[in-house]
Parts: sequence; structure tokens; C-alpha cells
Amino acid sequence: MAIWDTVEDSDRRICAACGTAVRSYQFRLYPPESSMFERCVGLAWCSGCRIYSSAMVHISRTRVLADALGSLPEDESVRLRRSEAKLVDYLDRQDRRKP
Repeated sequence: MAIWDTVEDSDRRICAACGTAVRSYQFRLYPPESSMFERCVGLAWCSGCRIYSSAMVHISRTRVLADALGSLPEDESVRLRRSEAKLVDYLDRQDRRKP
């Protein structure tokens, strides 16, 4: 596995290799009634280099996360969350479609 390096640029991180702004997305794995609700997946990636990293992250129960997959049918949302590579590809395509 290659080592991916980012650098701080003002209030954001950029890819050290290509200078592209690093994108990120966090999502919950467990329902609100679960004691594991605060354990979430955090993704960060470079659209230019097509490299990403992920980690289990703690996000407070009170913080509401944006659901980038909320408009999708549940089976499609589940399918994307099962593959980090497919999820990153989907999120990149959505970002390119924004005006």
C-alpha cells in the first residue's frame, strides 16, 4: 500500500502529490438506539490521485451528519457503503455534477 501524504493549506488539507483538495465523508454504521452509534466510518480521498484512506472515527451522538446517499434507494445505499472504493467513486461523480 502506498503512503498518502496531505498538507495543511489554510483551513483545509491538500494532497501533497498533486495539490488537489482532500475530500472527506463520514457516515454512521449503527442505528441511534445502538450503544455503538458514535462509532462511524471516516473517509478522506484525493480525486486527482484516486487514493483514499478510511478509519473508524468517534462522532458525538448529538452531531447530525449529512447523508450524501439519502436520496438513493436503500439497497443502493447499502451496496455503496459496503465498498469504500465504489462509495468514493460515487461521491466524486456527485461532486462533478454540482453547478
